[in-house]
Amino acid sequence: MNYQLRNPSMSDADTANALDRIEHAPPKMAIVKVKDLLADAQLTIPDYQRPYKWTTRHVGQLISDICKHSDKSSYRLGTVVFHQEGALKNIVDGQQRIISLTLTIRAIIARCMERIKDADLKKRLRELSQSIQDQPISSEIAQNNIQQNYSELERLVDRPEFTEQHVEFLLDQCEVVTFTLEDVSEAFQFFDSQNARGKDLDPHDLLKAYHLREFMETDQTLKAQTVETWEDSNSEDLAHLFANYLFRIRQWSQGGSARYFGKAEAELFKGVNLEKQQIYPYLQQLNIAHHWIDQYNAQYERRIDRNAQTFPFHLDQIIINGRRFFEMITFYQVRVREVATTAVWKGKKDSKEGIAMAARQSAWKEKLSDDAQKILDTLDCYSGKNRTGDRYVRTIFDCLLIAYYDKFGEDDISLAIGKIFIWAYSLRLTRFSVKLASMDNHVVRDNNLFRKLHSAITPSDFTRCQLPQLEEIGNASKVEEIVEIFEDMRYYERPN
Repeated sequence: MNYQLRNPSMSDADTANALDRIEHAPPKMAIVKVKDLLADAQLTIPDYQRPYKWTTRHVGQLISDICKHSDKSSYRLGTVVFHQEGALKNIVDGQQRIISLTLTIRAIIARCMERIKDADLKKRLRELSQSIQDQPISSEIAQNNIQQNYSELERLVDRPEFTEQHVEFLLDQCEVVTFTLEDVSEAFQFFDSQNARGKDLDPHDLLKAYHLREFMETDQTLKAQTVETWEDSNSEDLAHLFANYLFRIRQWSQGGSARYFGKAEAELFKGVNLEKQQIYPYLQQLNIAHHWIDQYNAQYERRIDRNAQTFPFHLDQIIINGRRFFEMITFYQVRVREVATTAVWKGKKDSKEGIAMAARQSAWKEKLSDDAQKILDTLDCYSGKNRTGDRYVRTIFDCLLIAYYDKFGEDDISLAIGKIFIWAYSLRLTRFSVKLASMDNHVVRDNNLFRKLHSAITPSDFTRCQLPQLEEIGNASKVEEIVEIFEDMRYYERPN
């Protein structure tokens, strides 16, 4: 782990680039020693911050770096971004580092005081201990990590090789670069630009920061819970959900290409702020639904009938910024896992969530026709299913099935599965090699059924669409079971 600034020698041009989106006064920049940083009584962790996630590996690397660089005149541990709100400094970026440094000082005081000879150093440690502001930590995840990391830090600083000189170096030579801004939106913009200088954030992390800034004033109290729910999700799961399903379904439904999901494509998941946006006629139905759902769920009767309503999300709807965006992602984490049996997620199958998910998958599958069930069973077991090209084709199938279920539920879903199967897997049977471009071109250029589904008013508008019969098979290797279903459904006839 590298605690150094991503670019310690920031040039004037670099600084200008980092600040090019800041509309008002530039941030106040300062180089602050660790002892002064931790003694700052204005520091506070805002509700919207994610839980403390550093592990024993991270704090171990921190101590290792302090010892390794203790011969230097100074050592920078990174940057911290603050939002100055009255008398408080809300930590926008740097929470993980600040908490870990606080735990380190606590561990030093608990384990090293007896062997420290310098009376002045002891005095400064005691004064610092009294100055450090204890931050309220409600997240169970954060509390567990704090407990484990503190125990590890006690072990690390108690070792003979961690000396009095290392303690002095930490207090007096270790430092951070702080940036303080008075506008919260600009603080997040600066945070985003700083991260863009080093390791890029994943698109879903950028969307998290954007939609936190878009929270309506009436929803501010829900920020902490929203962030905790988001952070409880595995980052790989979120990346997979966006890149393989949500992004592709939204793009293909609009007739656009959907090969890669990057930062530029994240704009697809930014919508309207119903508190700041003028409510044009086309937004009125969203505005009504947004407020009616909250009003209905807040009624006293819901405590009795427990009949709470979820927002009527739709995959290609206009996104409501802020809280509704996070609710939408949570909703589709469940929906995708219910429908797409190949959806990758880190939850354990024998967990409470996994058992409930399996039950919901079984419930709608039990209503399928024998032909539709045969298609799903075959796709899960045919010999070539794990080849790269076959996984691309399965992505088309899963995405369109999710989109259909999202729009029409279980109505005529057996017929829809047959139609989706023929359209998707005709690509596999007519190509010797299926690549990413092949998948994308098949959707966008070859009778785009996502567009047909988008414009469909009833299930039959989709299930009655005509598909051509295959005249020949281009590659039957490891797909014999697929070919047999095409024959059974009369979309292919073997030559005599």
